[in-house]
Amino acid sequence: MPKPKYHILVCTNSRPPGHPKPSCGAAGAAQLLMAFNMGLMQRAVPPGEVLVSTTSCLGPCEQGPTIVVYPDNTWYSKVTEADVAPILDEHVAKGTPVAKLNPDDVWK
Repeated sequence: MPKPKYHILVCTNSRPPGHPKPSCGAAGAAQLLMAFNMGLMQRAVPPGEVLVSTTSCLGPCEQGPTIVVYPDNTWYSKVTEADVAPILDEHVAKGTPVAKLNPDDVWK
């Protein structure tokens, strides 16, 4: 397999019921992961060009689901299945990050 052009990390971390801190898993990360994989298939992206992986907690749990796109180190917050198409069509296909999903206040 060639080195991927992009690596999309999807936080799928889950916490026990009643835990005081939210989690990306409880916010629909599994469906998001499936949407990325389906989106790549629908766009006929060659295998290995874009790698989609799960990860544990990335930190901004209140902003989840959180994803990171490398090699750009672009962090996206509150990502929904509807956001997958713009991420794939704008960021992955054209190299232009989706500004509305990349708020400056996540790390404040």
